[in-house]
Amino acid sequence: MVTGRAPKNRPLVISDCDEVLLHMVAPYKAWLAECHGIDFVMTDNDFGKAMRYGDGRVVEPTEIWRMLGLFFDTEMYRQHPIIGAVDAINTISAHADVVILTNLNDERRDARARQLADHGINARVFTNQGPKGPALRAIIEEYRPSRAVFIDDLPQHHASVLEIAPDVRRLHLCGEPLLAPHITCAHAAGHADARIDAWSDALPWVMAHINGECS
Repeated sequence: MVTGRAPKNRPLVISDCDEVLLHMVAPYKAWLAECHGIDFVMTDNDFGKAMRYGDGRVVEPTEIWRMLGLFFDTEMYRQHPIIGAVDAINTISAHADVVILTNLNDERRDARARQLADHGINARVFTNQGPKGPALRAIIEEYRPSRAVFIDDLPQHHASVLEIAPDVRRLHLCGEPLLAPHITCAHAAGHADARIDAWSDALPWVMAHINGECS
């Protein structure tokens, strides 16, 4: 996690990156097929069963993690923005501080920051491993915002944030059509305040919350 001096008391938006700001599964799927002969097909919310060799064998968990690491080390240039994400984040940043909380190893933080900047998103990047609640709490303690919104595509992170920082508003957003239908809805589970998968609809929701127009 990056540390440093942060402004105090402005509203704060803490956003994930993959499938919220940038597509990940779609370019990952294409790379696996092109370069490794692996099919990636989501049929439910079990990511571990989505990768199969041409003969139908499931890719082992250790190999899944190796492939993910290799993708982020060599293929991040393949990722492109979710529709509306760049304009939305830049609109939000005129009214609030925006930071990125991404589940990547710490050594990939600078690459992620450069990747986002190349797409027009200039924001401070925090890396994390595991549940995001503890990392978010540290960010909140540093920024001490007047209001805060957390945006992520994975339901377990909303549950973690709810447990540790229940005053933070939570938006479940998955902008990847290959993934969105298969992800358990954090809003339906009671862990997120809303589920909105399109930035055209999410932006007004976020703006209303950072401007204090919603309780």
